[in-house]
Amino acid sequence: MFASGYYAFTKAQEPRLVHEEKKEMKKEAALRYVGFNVNDDREKDDFYPTPSEATQALLDRQKFTGNILEPACGDGAMSKVLISNGYEVISSDLFDRGYGKTGVNFLETTEKVDNIITNPPFKLATEFTVHSLKLARHKVVMLSKITYLEGIRRKKLIFDQKKLQTVLIFTKRVAFKKPGSDSLAGGLMAFGWFVYDVNYSGQPTIEWI
Repeated sequence: MFASGYYAFTKAQEPRLVHEEKKEMKKEAALRYVGFNVNDDREKDDFYPTPSEATQALLDRQKFTGNILEPACGDGAMSKVLISNGYEVISSDLFDRGYGKTGVNFLETTEKVDNIITNPPFKLATEFTVHSLKLARHKVVMLSKITYLEGIRRKKLIFDQKKLQTVLIFTKRVAFKKPGSDSLAGGLMAFGWFVYDVNYSGQPTIEWI
């Protein structure tokens, strides 16, 4: 009697349990789609080397006058592509990853440069952009998620200044290799190059890569 009663109870619960499981799966899929790290396994200090093809796609569409500062150079992934395209590049990073000048806190630097191009630490993307616009004489380019266009604070600090000239949107999702591994991070997030010009004032255009 007990066994048959328990069986009937568990069978009755199955639809609810299946519904809850499907609900959680949909929630996780939605979070992954907008770039939320559901596994909480981001690399330390948000270090994800930029794929060379992503940097080259920018350089195929934008030209730069003068030198370029890469203030979050990491292992030099982006700097090397910039150099191979004939640009004079200043590479620095707060952390030592075997490339460029290390121990440099970009947010505390005051030296003017012609251009700044970087893939900023995700948590400091706004701070990097604001500071870059103070230091650059010409262009500032940031690799960011397309959702970076959202946000009241960013609108006030950055977009209301009307220095954003172009957003180059990747039609194919950018996948980053984790350092020291062949496994890929990302691939579900839409990224773009946010191109600012300190001498520009107006509304941005959108282009597709």
